[in-house]
Order: sequence, then structure tokens, then C-alpha cells
Amino acid sequence: ARALTPQTAETDAIRFLVGTQSLRYDNQIHIIDFDDENNIINKNVLLHQVGEIWHISTSPADKGVLATCYNKTSDSKVMTCAAVWRMPKELESGSHESPDDSSSNTQTLELLCHLDNTAHGNMACVMWEPMGDGRKIISLADNNILLWDLQESSSTAVLSSSAALEGKGQLKFTSGRWSPHHNCTQIATANDTTVRGWDTRSMRQIYCIENAHGQLVRDLDFNPNKQYYLASCGDDCKVKFWDTRNVTEPVKTLEEHSHWVWNVRYNHSHDQLILTGSSDSRVILSNMVSISSEPFGHMVDDDELSDQEDQHQEEKIKEPLQDSVIATYEEHEDSVYAVEWSSVDPWLFASLSYDGRLVINRVPRALKYHILL
Repeated sequence: ARALTPQTAETDAIRFLVGTQSLRYDNQIHIIDFDDENNIINKNVLLHQVGEIWHISTSPADKGVLATCYNKTSDSKVMTCAAVWRMPKELESGSHESPDDSSSNTQTLELLCHLDNTAHGNMACVMWEPMGDGRKIISLADNNILLWDLQESSSTAVLSSSAALEGKGQLKFTSGRWSPHHNCTQIATANDTTVRGWDTRSMRQIYCIENAHGQLVRDLDFNPNKQYYLASCGDDCKVKFWDTRNVTEPVKTLEEHSHWVWNVRYNHSHDQLILTGSSDSRVILSNMVSISSEPFGHMVDDDELSDQEDQHQEEKIKEPLQDSVIATYEEHEDSVYAVEWSSVDPWLFASLSYDGRLVINRVPRALKYHILL
């Protein structure tokens, strides 16, 4: 398995979706519900009757709707296609029971529409407009950015605008992220060693970070609380943090992994917490306080402090906070292709390795209280 996503529209239950990659039989989407109180994982399986799943993303507005990028073989050529699906009604919101007899109970995803890429090439990923009503989708296909409008009930997708990468050689996008800032009018894409920003209204490039990494850029993520801040990671084993207003130098670089870094994710609530997953089979949780939206912790009201505390507080603010690796998780025995924060519980995250192992972890309690208090 490579594909993992939280169910973005879900606000109560802790839920992740995983897509399988098997050449031998029908591929599946596993709906993973985590029962936090009892520490139990419940699983429901949906058949995904088209090829192996390379990427999966969920609608920000409708719990039941998701998109996948998958392989399809025709005339001995393999194409990566994308489609929008709906899961069965009864599985839309987080349930805490697994079906007793899973063999007879496998249900199938309902196809809503294909994102037709015959003219554009292989689909690398599908991104939903982060704050939207679930109608706007961007897909990256080879060297094309395609903006789709999902019509009523998502049964058709209309291509509303597109842009193409121009240049020498075989240009291909590897990944992209839609920025939650600037009224959702910007996306960032990765191709080869370059990171580019685009304005979705004009479909024009607005910034370009040439040679952002020494080798292929694998993944990107925007700081959810701080405009202009973007993280990237790649095959040079590094994670870099950028201010898109000045792209000549990264603001910070992390060099903790010993192999390709496949995934980087900002915590949605506490943006100093950064998760990365790598082919070195490790997941690393870092505390990047210095470039977070609260570099000096929560502001404390002066009136609330006695003189003694006041002095202590001032001293505390003078010490610069140290960026550090908080924890390294080594439960995986294979490349970690995906890490994701829960969309419900900011202290919980999942990681997925190629051998199909899904691990759910929590931010260490000491750090959680340090951030909160």
C-alpha cells in the first residue's frame, strides 16, 4: 500500500482511508476507524474494482466522496487514471463496529465520474479545494495542471481550465498541494527538482524554486496557520522549509532521514509539529518552533502574572526555542510512503508502509502538555 488519507469532512470520528496496490486481485479501500477510548482499530473494506491505487484524497465537504488515482492496463500499456467515487451510505460516517463476517460483506465503491485524462497523460495526484464545497478539484497529469468543476451530485467533471509545464525534456509532476491561504487561489507543484507556485485563477506560474532539492522532490505541504510557508521533501533525504516570497534560500533544512523522504505533513492545529516518512522505514516527528506561527509560545497577559512570575516569564521569552526531533518511530519494516495527521484529533497520526502495515501513534504526552500549557 502507498495511499493514505484522513477523512477530511469527518469531524467526530478518527478515520483514515488506505488504498491497496496488488497486481493479483481486485484492489480495495480500507476504511480504518480508530476508537480512541478503547484503543481499538476497526476496519471496513470497499472494493475498488479498477487497478492498484497510487493516490487517494477525500472531499472536504462530503464524507462519502473520495478520489483515487489508479493504474489501468489497456493494449498492454499502463495508464494512471483518476476517478471520483462514493462510498455506501452506511459507511459514510465513522462507525465503531467492524462487520462480523467480512468475507460476505465486502461492498463496492460507486463510480461518480472519471477525470478524463486521455489527452493529458498519467495522473499523479488529485487535490480538492481545501475550504471549498467539494466542487473544485485539481489533478496533475504528466506535465498538465487540470482544474475540474464537479457538477451537481458529482456525476460529471467539467474541465474548466488547465496549464502545461513547458521546457526541455520529459516534464512530469510528482506531487502538488492546494494552499489553504489567499482564498484558495494558489497551488504548489513539484516536478523533478523544482517547486512551482501557480495562481488557479489565471493558471500562471507565480514563483519557482529551482533546484529546491538535489534530487527528485517527492512531496509538499503548506503551513496551515502561516501564509507563504511551504515544506518540501525529496530524494536528497532532506526536508526544507520555504518562504515563497523569497525563494533563493530555504528558511530551514532538516537532515534526519537516511533515505528518500516520501512525505511531509504539518499538524493542522500546532504548526510547529512536522511529520515525515521515508524509505529508511522511519517516521520522524519534529518540533520546528522557530518557524511556526507561535515562535514564542502562547502570549501571556502581563496582568495575570505576579512580579516574580513576570521576571521568570521575561527570561523564558529571551531564550530562543530550540527546533528538535521529538521522536523517531521505528515500527515499520519497509519504506514509509505516507504519513497523515488525523483531521479530528490533532495529537494523533497514522503512517503506512509498502508492506501494508498501518501504524497509529500519538504525540508524546509531555510535549502535548508543553505545547498546551
